[in-house]
Amino acid sequence: MKKGQILEGKVERLAFPAKAKVVTQVEEDGVTREYTAAVKNVLPGQKITYRLTRKSHGNFKGEVQTIVEHGPKERESACPHFGFSSKEGPCCGGCLYQTLSYEDQLKLKDQQLSELFSGVVEGFEDIYEGVLASPQQTFYRNKMEYSFGDSVKGGPLELGMHRRGSFYDVLTVDSCRIAGDGFNEILAVTKDFFGQKGMSFYRKGSHRGYLRHLLVRKGQFTGEVLVDLVTADYLPDSWESDQNFATNPRYDGYRDERGGLHGNHPEMTEEEKAEEKALLAEWKEKLLQLEQKEGFTGKFAGILHTRNNSVADTVKDEGTDILYGQDYFTEKLLGLSFKVTAFSFFQTNSAGAQVLYQKARDYIMEGAGGDLGNVVYDLYSGTGTIAQILSPAAKEVIGVEIVEEAVEAAKVNAEGNGLENCHFLAGDVLKVLDDIEEKPDYIVLDPPREGLNPKAMTKIVDYKVPALIYIACKPTSLERDLPYFMAHGYKVKRLCGVDMFPFTPNLEALCLLVKENEA
Repeated sequence: MKKGQILEGKVERLAFPAKAKVVTQVEEDGVTREYTAAVKNVLPGQKITYRLTRKSHGNFKGEVQTIVEHGPKERESACPHFGFSSKEGPCCGGCLYQTLSYEDQLKLKDQQLSELFSGVVEGFEDIYEGVLASPQQTFYRNKMEYSFGDSVKGGPLELGMHRRGSFYDVLTVDSCRIAGDGFNEILAVTKDFFGQKGMSFYRKGSHRGYLRHLLVRKGQFTGEVLVDLVTADYLPDSWESDQNFATNPRYDGYRDERGGLHGNHPEMTEEEKAEEKALLAEWKEKLLQLEQKEGFTGKFAGILHTRNNSVADTVKDEGTDILYGQDYFTEKLLGLSFKVTAFSFFQTNSAGAQVLYQKARDYIMEGAGGDLGNVVYDLYSGTGTIAQILSPAAKEVIGVEIVEEAVEAAKVNAEGNGLENCHFLAGDVLKVLDDIEEKPDYIVLDPPREGLNPKAMTKIVDYKVPALIYIACKPTSLERDLPYFMAHGYKVKRLCGVDMFPFTPNLEALCLLVKENEA
C-alpha cells in the first residue's frame, strides 16, 4: 500500500465523532492481507473507495472518493445540497447523517457515546441515561454564518457554505433543512439582490472584493430575526482588475514575485460612501418586504452592516452600523429572556438548549440534595445562561468567562431577568479563581471544546465540593478529563448525551460527579 493509492473497503464501525474504521483487503506478493484505515465522512455498512493519505507505523488514514454501496440503514436524502464527497455532486460539508432516519441517528450516537465511556466509567450501564433527543430535528439552527464566493473559478455569485474539502468553492444552500425557519428566504433575497447588482465577493488570494459573509440569527421562541452583512470597504468595479488596482495612486500596496497584490484597501471617498449607503438601504428594504410574504415567519429585530478588511477568512468586527432596528435579538429559555448580539455566543439549537440546561439543573440539584448552598461557581460561563437558570436555587452564583463581551452580555441579561444574586467576572479561570474570596459549595463546568486546562483541574478538585457537573460540547474532552476527577475521589453518578445537532455527527455530553465520601 502506497500513499496516494486508491483503495476499496467496507466501513465496519463509526467512533465519535464520525471516525470510521474501514477494512480493506489487499493482495500483496500472492498473499491477501487485511488493513484498517481511518476515514471521515462515511457511514457504517458502506462500501467505499478512498485515497490513502497517510501510512505511518501501521496507522492508515484515507480520504473518501466515492460511495460504491450504501449502508443498510440509509435512505434517500431530502436535502438537495447533500453528498458524501465533492466527486458526487453538491456537497456543502454540513450534515453527514442526512440519509439516516432520526431514530437511527440517535442509535448511532448512543452507540458511540457508550463505546467512548463504558471503558472509563465504573458501572456505566447503571448510570448512563442515553442520548436525549432534540425536540426539533429540522430547521432548528438559530444561527447561520454564510460565505460569499463562487462554486467554480469565474462563476456567478454564490452565497452559502463551503463545499466539503474545499477552501474556496462555495455552494448556495437555499434549501438547507437545518437552518432556522426563514433563513433560506433571507439567503435567497440577499444573493439575488447583490448578484443582480454585479457586486464582487472578497477573494482570499488577492484580498480584494466587497461581499464577505452573511450572518443570520433568530430567536426560536420569540421569532425575532437579526441579520448582519459583513463586507470589506466599498470600492468601484474598476478596482477589480489587477492592472487598475496596482497602478491606482490611491493604492499603497505592492506586487509580489508571483504577481499577487498586497496592501490595504485605500480609504473610501465621500462619493463611494454615498453609493454604498444607497446600496445597503435598498438591500434592507428587500429584506423587510419578506415580512409581508406568505409563509415567512419571524420579524426583523435588526439589520446590520459590519465592516471587515482583515485578510483572515473569519468574521471580524471592525465597525458595525445599524441599518434597521437594533443590534440584538431576544430569545427565551426556561422562562428567562436573553439579549443576543450578532457575535455573542448562544446555543445554536434553542429547543435543544432547554433540554440540556434542564438536565444540567436536575443533575446539580440531585448532587446537592436539593439545596445548592451559599455559592455556586459557573466556570466558563459564556453569556451566563446556566448561572441564571441555577440562580433561584442558590444564594449566589459566580460566573467566570474569559471573553469580556460575553461577560457584559451576561450582566445585562441577569439584570433584565431581575436576578441580583448572579455575578460575572472576566478573565482566565486559572487566574480568576485565586481572586475569588467566596469558596464554592458546588461547581458547574462548561469548558471550550479542548476541555479543561490541567492546572485549572487541580484548583477545581482542591475545593473538594461534594458535587459538580461537567458539560462537554466535545465528549472526547470529557472522556479524557474524567480519570483525573475519579483519581481525586469523585465518582460519576449520572451521564447522558444531548443531541443538539440533528443530522450531524456532533452532540453534547454531561455528567454528575459526586465526592465518594459524600455519596
